[in-house]
Amino acid sequence: MDERNLTESDVEVTSPTRGERTDTVELPRSLVERVEARLDHSEFDTPDEYVTYVVEEVVGRVEAATDTERTSSVDQVEIENRLKSLGYLN
Repeated sequence: MDERNLTESDVEVTSPTRGERTDTVELPRSLVERVEARLDHSEFDTPDEYVTYVVEEVVGRVEAATDTERTSSVDQVEIENRLKSLGYLN
């Protein structure tokens, strides 16, 4: 493991409703314990379900932000080109 000597546990990240192939991800044991402690206060039955949900949410937000940034920069270029063609910009 890494030099921080973290106690790690394998957590299988699954998406049971989609029947997707799964992989194993190693997480620090302390994080797994925090997830397990939250299960009673959530709609999830297992750490796998909880972690899958959190990762999907975070990745979805990052992807959405990236897509928005990409679209905005393209729109900006198109606007500048149009203003140049109309003679408003040099």
